[in-house]
Amino acid sequence: MTRHHNRHETMTAAWLLPVVAPIVAAASGATVAKVLLNPRHALWTILTSYVLWGTGVPLALIIMVIYFHRLAVYKLPPNEVIVSVFLPLGPMGQGGYSIIQLGSMALKVFPETKTLHPAAGDILFVFGFGVAIIMWGFGLVWFFFALAAILNRQRFPFNMGWWGFTFPTGVFAMSTMALGEKLPSAFFTVLGTVISVSVVLLWLIVAVGTVKHMLLGKLFEAPCLREMERARRNVGVGNKGDV
Repeated sequence: MTRHHNRHETMTAAWLLPVVAPIVAAASGATVAKVLLNPRHALWTILTSYVLWGTGVPLALIIMVIYFHRLAVYKLPPNEVIVSVFLPLGPMGQGGYSIIQLGSMALKVFPETKTLHPAAGDILFVFGFGVAIIMWGFGLVWFFFALAAILNRQRFPFNMGWWGFTFPTGVFAMSTMALGEKLPSAFFTVLGTVISVSVVLLWLIVAVGTVKHMLLGKLFEAPCLREMERARRNVGVGNKGDV
C-alpha cells in the first residue's frame, strides 16, 4: 500500500509537457499553411496539423483525468511544485487556439483544392469553433481549481517552476482572443486583453525573481527531483518495514 501511494505522489502535471508539443506544432502548421503559395502544400500541412492535434489533445485529456484523480484522492503537490497545477491550462488553451486556426485555414484551402465536399471547409471551421469553446470552458474550470490551490498555500518559495505560470496562462489568453475574433461580442476580446496584460506582468515578476535568485545562488535547484528522492527514501523505509 505504501509503495502504491508513493508512486501516485511522484506524479505531477509536468507529464503534460511533452504532450503539449504536438499541439503547439499543430498551431504552427496553420500559420505555415497561411503563407504557402501552393494550395496543395497548404492542404497537406493542414491535414498533418490535424493529425498532430489528434495525437496531443486526447492524450492530454487522459493524463488530466489521472492527474485529477491523484489530486482528489491523495493531496495537492508540495509548495515547491504547487505551480504545476496551472499546467493543464496549456493543452486546453493551445488546443482551442490550434483548432480555431486550422478551421480558418480549412475554410479557405479546402474549397480551393476541391477536397472532400464543397462544404467541408465550413464544417471543419464550425466544428473547430465548437470544440474550442468547450475546451475554453474546461480550461476556465481548471483555472479556478489551480487558483484555489495556490491561494490555499500561505507561502511557497520561488523557483524555476514559477515559469510554469506563464505558458499556460499565455496560451489561454491566445485562445480567448481567438474566440473573440470569431464572435460578434466584446466579452472574449476584453477578457483576452486582461489575461494578456496579466501574463506580461507575471512574466516580468518571474523574470525579475529569476535574475535575483540567480545572483543570490539560490535558483538552480530541481524541487521535483527532491520530491522524487524523498519518495524513493519513503519506499525504501516501507520495504524495510515489510521485511
